[in-house]
Amino acid sequence: MTDARTDAATTVAELVRRQWGDRRVGLRTRGRALSHHQVASGAAARAALLADLVPRGAQPHVGVLLDNTVEYPLWLSAAALAGAAVAGVNPTRRGAELARDITHTECRVLVTERAHLPLLDGLDLPGTRVLVTDTDAYDDLLADHADAVPDDVPALSPVGPRSRLLLYFTSGSTGAPKAAICTQGRLAAAGAALAARFSVRPDDVHYVCMPMFHGNAVLADWAPALVAGAQVALRERFSASGFLADVRAFDATYFTYVGRAVQYLLATPERPDDRAHRLRLGFGTEAGAVDAARFEARFGVRLVEGYGSSEGGAALQHTPDTPPGAVGRPHAGSDLAVVDPVTGAERATARFDPEGRLLNGAEAIGELVNRGPNPFEGYWRHPEADAARRRGGWYWTGDLFFRDADGYFHFAGRADDRLRVDSENLAAAVIENVLARFPPAAAVAVYAVPDPVAGDQVMAALAAPDFDPAAFAAFLAAQPDLGTKMAPRFVRVGAELPVTATNKIHRAALRREGFLRGPDPVWWRPPGESAYRRLTAADAAALRVRFAEQGRAELLER
Repeated sequence: MTDARTDAATTVAELVRRQWGDRRVGLRTRGRALSHHQVASGAAARAALLADLVPRGAQPHVGVLLDNTVEYPLWLSAAALAGAAVAGVNPTRRGAELARDITHTECRVLVTERAHLPLLDGLDLPGTRVLVTDTDAYDDLLADHADAVPDDVPALSPVGPRSRLLLYFTSGSTGAPKAAICTQGRLAAAGAALAARFSVRPDDVHYVCMPMFHGNAVLADWAPALVAGAQVALRERFSASGFLADVRAFDATYFTYVGRAVQYLLATPERPDDRAHRLRLGFGTEAGAVDAARFEARFGVRLVEGYGSSEGGAALQHTPDTPPGAVGRPHAGSDLAVVDPVTGAERATARFDPEGRLLNGAEAIGELVNRGPNPFEGYWRHPEADAARRRGGWYWTGDLFFRDADGYFHFAGRADDRLRVDSENLAAAVIENVLARFPPAAAVAVYAVPDPVAGDQVMAALAAPDFDPAAFAAFLAAQPDLGTKMAPRFVRVGAELPVTATNKIHRAALRREGFLRGPDPVWWRPPGESAYRRLTAADAAALRVRFAEQGRAELLER
């Protein structure tokens, strides 16, 4: 077999056309297999159908509300051929929020499946045609276009590198989710870069178990496979218990992950055949150096942690010499910096103790910006968000980092995760790194809750069923890098932490529930005390009075 294809394509449409005539298996699920040729043919039929359904002059946008079925990559490919864009719709959204996602992106066609039809009950979706993929009516519509070929598909808008292909929603933790734009040229370039970086070959099998409405699965898994002519294997929804069985059944060689997927895999029971597979590489974010090492030791699979802002404005590359705990360094020619989010001044270089613990977080942590050219393509109909990202001519990532003396960047959390305690700025990720050492904790999240007088207090959520408050207090006292303002005032303890559809800890939900509304018990350390005790109804009532006395009661209800 040859290495990844060297003749670079400038559009995804070109990559789809390349599949025509290739009879090798190109797309698989547990119950179905399509050749590359069948993928191109199926994409052409759907593109021709789309041309019939979208009124002339309307935005050529297709909403896709599907699990990871074969229809998802077929519609991505169809949109590329037709000069249309796919808006990935998150099936965990509900009601008015779901309707808003579909109407905001002006989807004239919504592709879904019978399992998700109840989500649409009662929604007002004017001008949107709903196609249900697992029905005879849908099959009949496609049969009318079965003779379509990729080269002859009527385009709804001109097809080129600048054609919109994806409208993928970013986090909605600070308001309604924004739909980031990704063009055919950027997606093709991203796929080519990863195919070259990881030496993807036509005989590789990319296992897509992360949801395809999220940029990770499309940009980092599907696109490099498309560039290299590799096979794509789909899992409808991520399953830790089914992961290895899938990897073996598909003969997978590569997968991507986000959020806590790696931790879920490590939590499955160990088996003597954990290394009996062909998987060689995982690529993603948020596994952490400790869990990445555990994963490789157990499964024999190297995990490569990367960083790239969802919108494409900044990226860091992890290389073999990247030290533990660091994300990587910028690509050659990039101008990335860690700056004060208010003044724009560069932050101090990070200093560490002999054990590698950060000593000057208050001076070193800031927001990562790209001061040079970047491929950010904007948000769909959201000029205020565009302006915030491009403030002062720089691209502001919204992520906190610090940089060491050798130029390696270290992640310190989202800018939304910044806390201000007693006039001191803290980064949640730094505190989480300390709390993660607490042996009973399987997962940790740190976030801000309001202080009754001013600023914030630190709250932590632990997945630790056997929580011992005295042991936790003793643990905190023994941590030399836990600053005097970092010890949590409140600790929520449960069997697990809430997660989003992409397996990331649902920090927005944790912040909303705070220390008064969550379903799990909360322990707290009253001011002036070092010991933790259960937060009682009387404690909660007293805190409400305290907030009211300071005119801050409304902060408890947000």
